[in-house]
Amino acid sequence: MSHRLWYRQPVKDWPDALPVGNGRLGAMVFGRVDEERIALNESTLWSGGPYSTTVRGARQALPEIQRLVFAGDYTRAHKLFGRHLLGRPVEQMKYQSLGDLVLAFGPGGEPEDYRLELDLDQAVARVSYRRDGVSHQREVFVSAVDQAIVVRLTADQPGAISFTAQLRGCRNSAHSNYATDYFAMDGAPPDGLVLRGKSADYMGVRGRIRYEARLRATAEGGSIHVDDDTLTVTGADAVTLLVVAATNFVNYHDVSGDERARNDATLAALAGRDLETMRAAHTRDHQALYRRLSLDLGPAPDAPTDERRLADDVLSDGDLAATLVHYGRYLLIASSRPGGQPANLQGLWNASANPAWDSKYTTNINLQMNYWPAEPGNLSECAEPLFSLLRDCTDQGRDVAREHYGARGWVLHQNTDLYRVCAPMDGTHWGTFTPGGAWLCQHLLEHFRYTGDREHLAQVYPILRGAALFYLDFLVEHPDHGWLVTNPSSSPENVPDRPGRERFFDEVTTHMADGSMICAGSTIDIEIVGDLLDGVAGAAQTLGRDAAFARKLRAARRRLPPLQVGADGALQEWLEDWGQTEHPHRHISPLYAVYPGAAITPDATPELATAAAAVLEQRGLLGNGWSSAWKLGCWARLGRAEQAVEHLAYYLKHYTTASLFAICSGQMQVDGSFGVCAALMELLLQSHSGELHLLPALPAEWPDGAATGLRARGGFEVDLVWQDGELTSATIRSVGGGPAVVRYGDQRARIHLEPGEAACFDGALDAS
Repeated sequence: MSHRLWYRQPVKDWPDALPVGNGRLGAMVFGRVDEERIALNESTLWSGGPYSTTVRGARQALPEIQRLVFAGDYTRAHKLFGRHLLGRPVEQMKYQSLGDLVLAFGPGGEPEDYRLELDLDQAVARVSYRRDGVSHQREVFVSAVDQAIVVRLTADQPGAISFTAQLRGCRNSAHSNYATDYFAMDGAPPDGLVLRGKSADYMGVRGRIRYEARLRATAEGGSIHVDDDTLTVTGADAVTLLVVAATNFVNYHDVSGDERARNDATLAALAGRDLETMRAAHTRDHQALYRRLSLDLGPAPDAPTDERRLADDVLSDGDLAATLVHYGRYLLIASSRPGGQPANLQGLWNASANPAWDSKYTTNINLQMNYWPAEPGNLSECAEPLFSLLRDCTDQGRDVAREHYGARGWVLHQNTDLYRVCAPMDGTHWGTFTPGGAWLCQHLLEHFRYTGDREHLAQVYPILRGAALFYLDFLVEHPDHGWLVTNPSSSPENVPDRPGRERFFDEVTTHMADGSMICAGSTIDIEIVGDLLDGVAGAAQTLGRDAAFARKLRAARRRLPPLQVGADGALQEWLEDWGQTEHPHRHISPLYAVYPGAAITPDATPELATAAAAVLEQRGLLGNGWSSAWKLGCWARLGRAEQAVEHLAYYLKHYTTASLFAICSGQMQVDGSFGVCAALMELLLQSHSGELHLLPALPAEWPDGAATGLRARGGFEVDLVWQDGELTSATIRSVGGGPAVVRYGDQRARIHLEPGEAACFDGALDAS
């Protein structure tokens, strides 16, 4: 069973580098021999500063936009939305690179016995090679205990380590002149370097984030010399480098912190702590989370990771699939810790001041997918930053609900950033997606379903209530059907092919648009809103409060449109049976109800499940990393293992980097790595339909295997063992106590466990 990624050569390009992180500080390790690059990040370094995108009085345009949509005048409605309801500024802020730690070793002979690896179990990146008769080793880890990036260099001969070190900042070459996002590199004698700077201005928002990174070097033998912006180590036996970093960010509306004082405090706490103590504390902290779950799908071939993912028989490599599960959980631990920021589009890692899609929090699938592994993967704590983001978003979300829609409650659209802005953004195509926050609320509800934590439910109930309250006000009666629908609405990010579609100039994006996405009551809107209304009404009942409000929610829920099947046999994406202009499309938005939702299942809604499969067949294999992950999860929920692993193979060969990060449009994006992790667990255990369904879609390629520590709704933890494709044993432990229906194939068993009690089954579900 492998818990390592490894390679025979250094990394050329940033997306292929190996990630380490502690939720706040991140690093990407290249493993180079002549000049090592370790790319650095701090999770609160963003462009701009606290700001608002709410447009006062924008709601005055809403009735006319709704009238135009119902009348089928989509182009005029699109343009009016862009002029009045989009937030200002239209774009949001950007996640930034902190810079690079560069270690220059100088030229030498060709390296021998080279190996670069990422140890997922110990959360350490390692480089080893032999050069000019000397064996060199480097290791890099980021300690959550000590809040530092640690680089350790050793050799098998005394005095063999010599190099220069620099901290180099990063500029936004696409959006700034040299004077606007200035950074300064300086020496800090006798043993350190410092990098200081300020975030860039952007979209008229003044850069207000100050940052500082410091390097502190300790050599065993040899000497250290600091001159200007360079630290030089000469003739050392071993060297430990510590990098600490901080910003002045306090919270989404307060940047009054002192980055220098924070670094002073971190370094003071590190004084006198030796490397072995730090490494041991780091390992214990990481493994306390990582080792909760383990998956064994067969032996690991003796081949590097980059070769294994491209092998013709990749599906026979069950250990690589298991590694994807371990890797996804590793990335979540490394990029999302309690008290910090959520994992963004690139998790924690970013090499640019102008990253793709600004490396923000995109809420029409991507941010949600980042957290799909949290509950089933036994990492509930790692979802806390997401819950915190939602709590923050209710602030500006209330303003947007009131000013843009004349509604109570709060709303979050397709994106947000460090400063928790909530208004529609980027353009009308994307801005008409209102249920971003409502979808994220499912994570609050899922946490309760997995843990039974009533205190959590009570704490987040005001967030849930506000999200549902918005839709009580925003839903409007459809003039033709009498249903309650969202208007304006859209189905990300798909342009429907409908009567009267026309090309027009979009003045916001300054491009010609081949039709508009704007509509009323898209299928995904209705599915998400339905889940929200049901979930909040259920939460109110569980907590014994808000009975009258819950009745209103249920009444509105009954008036939502039903899910519909089109003439082609596929689940409709819109209220009307329209086609799509892009074939096949990367989004499978109407299949939210299959996964991660639960309204469509093969047992309860077989006709809709068949229609959902028709959508998957129409969309095919093409897309990107997160699209493959979503499709894989949907096929798992439909019990179709063969189709699921077909997407897994395509994902590995077409939509991953050498370091197994997911790719979207050629850019590194971490969501697919999280999504595949979660989807693979769905092949082994499902609990969304009221049962603990064991091995619901076991691929033929994994005939023998074992899993420990999988989590299920109802507060259960499950261990599984199977041989020759058949379950041989299962152990189900209860965290809080309660009943469950256990299913394997057509067999079912009912159990009721006390807190901490376990039930053991053989392949026939005979309990012991």
